[in-house]
Amino acid sequence: MPTRRTVLAATAGVTSALALGTDAQAGPHPHDDKRLRALVARMSLEEKVGQLFVMRVYGHSATAPDQADIDANLQELGVRTAAELLERYRVGGIIYFSWAHNTRDPHQIAALSNGIQRASLGLPRGLPVLVSTDQEHGIVARVGKPATLLPGAMALGAGGSRADAREAARVGGAELRAIGVRQDYAPVADVNVNPANPVIGVRSFGAAPDAVAGLVAAQVKGYQGAGVAATAKHFPGHGDTAVDSHYGFPVIEHTREQWTALDAPPFRAAIRAGIDSIMTAHIMVPALDPSGDPATLSHPILTGILREQLGYDGVVVTDSLGMQGVREKYGDDQVPVLALKAGVDQLLNPPSIDVAWNAVLAAVRSGELTEARLDKSILRILRLKAKLGLFEQPYVSDAGVDRVVGIRRHLETADRIAERTTTLLVNEGSLLPLSRRTHRNVLVVGADPASPSGTTGPPTAVLAAELASLGFTATSLSTGTAPTEALVERAVAAARGKDAVVVATYNVTADSTQRTLVARLLATGVPVVAVAIRNPYDVAQLTQVKGYLAAYSWTDVEVRAAARVLAGRVAPRGKLPVPVQRADEPAKTLYPIGHGLTYGS
Repeated sequence: MPTRRTVLAATAGVTSALALGTDAQAGPHPHDDKRLRALVARMSLEEKVGQLFVMRVYGHSATAPDQADIDANLQELGVRTAAELLERYRVGGIIYFSWAHNTRDPHQIAALSNGIQRASLGLPRGLPVLVSTDQEHGIVARVGKPATLLPGAMALGAGGSRADAREAARVGGAELRAIGVRQDYAPVADVNVNPANPVIGVRSFGAAPDAVAGLVAAQVKGYQGAGVAATAKHFPGHGDTAVDSHYGFPVIEHTREQWTALDAPPFRAAIRAGIDSIMTAHIMVPALDPSGDPATLSHPILTGILREQLGYDGVVVTDSLGMQGVREKYGDDQVPVLALKAGVDQLLNPPSIDVAWNAVLAAVRSGELTEARLDKSILRILRLKAKLGLFEQPYVSDAGVDRVVGIRRHLETADRIAERTTTLLVNEGSLLPLSRRTHRNVLVVGADPASPSGTTGPPTAVLAAELASLGFTATSLSTGTAPTEALVERAVAAARGKDAVVVATYNVTADSTQRTLVARLLATGVPVVAVAIRNPYDVAQLTQVKGYLAAYSWTDVEVRAAARVLAGRVAPRGKLPVPVQRADEPAKTLYPIGHGLTYGS
């Protein structure tokens, strides 16, 4: 951990040039803007280009990563470490991923953040780095236990409480800030109106634009009240697509009127709430821009609509430039230049930093981009860094980690919020709650998808353990998302003699063998209860089940809350934030928005 003396020495050049106040929330005053402009004026063209990029880098340490991470960095980035990346390209931001081995545990993450800041601030005219990550909670979380993992967006949508949404973001934001992450790529502002959406789904608060808008605004205030920049994504709205933009190029066929009514409200609400950054979507919306370009590269969408029509003047960040949706039409050298022309400020994670950085540099030197255009984006980025207190307080401490991350109060808050989100969809014959007198001996089977954070689950074991702690005799058997005939047989054999079977379902489709598993278990005559641990739409494929809960995620906090509802320790309070259509007649609604049973009703 750096001493106060090294911190002061490393930041002296910047703070003397900037002399910002110490209030991390206040943001730069008008006279500070003059100092920020002076900083921009002193930067070389190469430094300016670097400030626009937010890059991945492998390793748990800024200077001494494991050899495998050094090898990965050399192969993908042409440098060995984060410190070398900063020295060569002067990047303004770094994004953390669990798969890049950046997020082992809170103290390690804090040390990595400090190492990154020290490396950047130690350079000539060095600037603090804006460290970001995707900590949406629910099914997308890069930082796992012992940090607090909170219910995800659709669960919060089911809870329907703006106060809970705000508090979840405040807790999550405070923990991110304590480990040196100052920009969170959350909340998701997409309105999920397509049940077949393969990439958004439960990452959205729901299908009702006004409800989504209210929860987005609440989370913006929660994150930013904790000193972390929130990021509404994915503009202009990714909620009605059947294509994952990581792997293809989605087209949204909404008319301009439909977009205004359906997709725009959450982004308008985020802007009214003072959102610090907005992320673009790699989607085509012909009604907003008939050119065939993705929104990330669209001047009519990013400048015409976002900047001019909606009046947004904060930071615009691209979704990852390594995704197929933005690489379909143009080469990797053209994409960053076109994004800047469209109105983007931050270029996130291009496949090759060398190709992208040099392409932007060449575009300025050739006159395709002006240096004044770069300066506008750099000023926005520096204003955000100043608002977040990075010029005054770029470092974090172990004591701060211990004081904030994964503390009991935060964990208890997560549990209480989760209990208010679990949704009881079906309860024929008042099968639920399960009674310890009549259903004490329980088998838990079903899907065990990998943890979003690498530190939770497997959900069947978590469900069984929580039921056991509540006085049941519970055993678990993982049958996976596509159970084989042999696993189905094992589950049927294990169910014989039990008082009840709980099945964890995951994205059940018409041809899923999860349907076979449930049918065979029902045929045993043992009461069967199901818990949808991702999409609530599963219930439409399994209408013969007499007791069905929606948990909206398979992280421990939501799975354990579902177990407490199953056991009657708490009453179900969640209401569907999306409609569930009938599987046999998709034009008809099986359960509308707002459906949700409780006990004794």
